[in-house]
Amino acid sequence: QVQLVESGGGLVQPGGSLRLSCTASRIISRFYTMGWYRQAPGKQREVVATMTSDGSTNYADFVKGRFTISRDHAGTTVYLQMRSLEPDDTAVYYCHIAGELRGGTAFWGQGTQVTVSS
Repeated sequence: QVQLVESGGGLVQPGGSLRLSCTASRIISRFYTMGWYRQAPGKQREVVATMTSDGSTNYADFVKGRFTISRDHAGTTVYLQMRSLEPDDTAVYYCHIAGELRGGTAFWGQGTQVTVSS
């Protein structure tokens, strides 16, 4: 089974930066998308950013150019560099991987807390 290990969350002031990391222990296919989702209490989980196996990226509108997703394909590691953080960014951030081929499997990390507060 694939295990996702996340790190990098914490408490940061508005306008500050954090870098989240997620490493997959193993992936069954070389064709997979890695990404970050977030969920605040009482709200639905929402996508933040994704990167496909060929390097294509997508960002949620609320990112507003503040975040950058990157990926170490060899190490099956995905990063989320966040800057200009706002209080509304406060949430649990979850790493996610999903196979891109038909029948591919998806996995979630345990989540890492990001709190943006003065």
